[in-house]
Amino acid sequence: MYLVLIAWLYVALMMAVAEATHTTGTVLGAVITFVLYGLLPMSVVLYLMGSPARRRAIKAKEAAERAEALALAQAKQASDPAPLTAAPAAAPHRAAEGAPASGAPDAGGQATRVAETPAVAAVREEQR
Repeated sequence: MYLVLIAWLYVALMMAVAEATHTTGTVLGAVITFVLYGLLPMSVVLYLMGSPARRRAIKAKEAAERAEALALAQAKQASDPAPLTAAPAAAPHRAAEGAPASGAPDAGGQATRVAETPAVAAVREEQR
């Protein structure tokens, strides 16, 4: 890929030199020729050809961050072993109702949280 880039820039440079040394050519025309025929197209090609490598680097970084977060969570869990079968603090009144005193999920049919209010208010029709 870099060989094509170097060859294209060489051709664009030779076009710019020919523009500058021609009897009716100018140095400004040579600079514009080099930028528009050489640098600009090759920068676009280089950017597009580098997209897969950038995507792989981003995915590798995210995977490393996920692995680090997982390792920290496992280390925290290993350092603080909380028993999963312990009865919750609010279990005595449930034991009286006949609910299991273990860490079983609530089967009482209660909502787990308050229902959310709609984010957008309803629109009323205008009175005529």
